[in-house]
Amino acid sequence: MKNIAVYGIYTDRRMLETAVDTLKDAGFRNSDISVLFPDTQGTKEFAHQKETKAPEGATAGAGTGAILGGGLGWLAGIGMLAIPGAGPFIAAGPIMAALAGAGAGGVVGGVAGALIGMGMPEYEAKRYEGRLKEGGILLSVHSDDSEWKKKAKEIMERTGARDIGAQSEEKVT
Repeated sequence: MKNIAVYGIYTDRRMLETAVDTLKDAGFRNSDISVLFPDTQGTKEFAHQKETKAPEGATAGAGTGAILGGGLGWLAGIGMLAIPGAGPFIAAGPIMAALAGAGAGGVVGGVAGALIGMGMPEYEAKRYEGRLKEGGILLSVHSDDSEWKKKAKEIMERTGARDIGAQSEEKVT
């Protein structure tokens, strides 16, 4: 069985944090979870800290925690990047490496180009890019097999994700 990525869009940051916490509790690794969202309000909106939910043994640095705080601070590889034609974004997980590696440009360009590079069909990548431009938050979960895929989809459905889809990954980072 190929590796599978499950994608979904969240319209609310609290719902996203609940999803990330639920995925973590279900046994997903922080390196399995990617988040991408536009930095429309600047980092101040995301700077609140939830001391009671501070992740133990987090790989993220102190500056990263200040950007995201809460359960999202547990995610690996958090950073900010500018995507030509799309603006500033905050990204975490394997999608951060894909966007940085693609130079966030590529032939198709922007977010869609990076998602296509990760193995997503072009029509879906463009749909997700459109949702991001509307202020949505993309959550991607790497799943090792069909059981993990099923678990990821169920958690996303339960925590309010929209436009949930799954796709075989071209390569795992």
